[in-house]
Amino acid sequence: MNICLNDEIFKILSEVATKENVRSYVIGGWVRDCLLKRDHSDKDIDIVVIGSGIDIARKTAKKINPKIKVSVFKNFGTAMFRYDDYEIEFVGARKESYNRSSRKPVVENGTLEDDQKRRDFTINTLAVSINRDTFGEFLDPFGGIEDLKKKIIRTPLEPGKTFSDDPLRMMRAIRFAAQLNFKIEDDTFRSIKENVERIKIVSSERIITEMNKIIMCDHPSKGFILLEKAGLLRIVFPELDNLKGVDKKEGKAHKDNFNHSIKVLDNISRHTDNLWLRWAALLHDIAKPLTKKYSTDAGWSFHGHEYIGSKMIPDIFRKLKLPLNEKMKYVQKLIDLHLRPIALSQEEVTDSAVRRLLFEAGDDIDDLMLLCEADITSKNEAKKTRHLENFSYVREKLREIEEKDAIRNFQPPVDGCEIIKTFGIKPGKEVGLIKKAIREAILDGIIPNEYEAARKLMIEKGKELGLTPSDRHA
Repeated sequence: MNICLNDEIFKILSEVATKENVRSYVIGGWVRDCLLKRDHSDKDIDIVVIGSGIDIARKTAKKINPKIKVSVFKNFGTAMFRYDDYEIEFVGARKESYNRSSRKPVVENGTLEDDQKRRDFTINTLAVSINRDTFGEFLDPFGGIEDLKKKIIRTPLEPGKTFSDDPLRMMRAIRFAAQLNFKIEDDTFRSIKENVERIKIVSSERIITEMNKIIMCDHPSKGFILLEKAGLLRIVFPELDNLKGVDKKEGKAHKDNFNHSIKVLDNISRHTDNLWLRWAALLHDIAKPLTKKYSTDAGWSFHGHEYIGSKMIPDIFRKLKLPLNEKMKYVQKLIDLHLRPIALSQEEVTDSAVRRLLFEAGDDIDDLMLLCEADITSKNEAKKTRHLENFSYVREKLREIEEKDAIRNFQPPVDGCEIIKTFGIKPGKEVGLIKKAIREAILDGIIPNEYEAARKLMIEKGKELGLTPSDRHA
């Protein structure tokens, strides 16, 4: 079973370990993914050493290229370096014990089995020797290979101890189940449910790393369903948990917005690996609990949920430790606009409405359309087909208007500086009014998006405001 060690880097690692007479093993994800025949796109390799991982890291890096920089973490007894596309981390075999109120372990030197015991799941305890005399030999004391065959997530030790020691492992169990399409073994899942409150001692930064990985799965809904069933979702992401449930009045019920949101996330995940577009899909209806109303005439409504939802995003991103930058603003924009193409598809599509949508969405218009199409989750196939056909027409109109009027991200041909110079005025309200009049006229199709037409309108609007152009600008 040497398939895991075909890459040239393992020959170098073997030479160093053998020369130094130190037992060394590839362990964890690399081995697991080899056996599953999964792509090693991230090329992360974990090496456990019976001795000093730092020393072997330095000697391996020196053999490859003396200029390679080795990052050393003495407190953890680990070291790592990057070589080509590889990120190789070395650790001395160790055993750990934990204080219940802290995530920081007390670390001692240990055997390979001690090191395997401290790992999260049996499928991540698999080790392969890289020493010359035992090269390629598997060490599987906890039945990890069998669990891979059965597609099971199970802890090597009693699950209560595993999750109490490091509660993030509960999130990781769910992430692996979603990522690999595995089942969490019954005792292991029961223990997650019993230990959910322990997640509160884990930093938001570590939690969001796992949540992002769940979102990037092929079928992320599986992860969120497990988070909800385990009771973790209400703690780590209460706003999403609040979407659950269906209210019914006078025989009328609305859909379960949690199930709908994760279905939209699944839909969009078939078309994009853009993490932030996937976040927009997950959060597009996040304000529905706040905007939910019932009336006898209209039934259930969620008026303004797109606007309120976009305003909720900064607080959500702040709490989850997501970036408060242009990525957040991108998610806000898509949530704010996500009903606009739907409205267009259900009424006569006017050039003016399309221009305004292009203007407001800018370069994100294609992502917005993907989100809107993913938002169609009806089980009525005829209704679904009708909506998609309508969206196809909207897309065609978007292309047509863009080609004709070049509206996407457009700036009116006449800017504030020219208005100020033309009328000899200072920056102020009049400048804003003229700029707005030009922009609205272009968007409404009253004038073309061209300089001469815009300048003519500028003069007219200026005169309406009592402004006189200077002789050389008349």
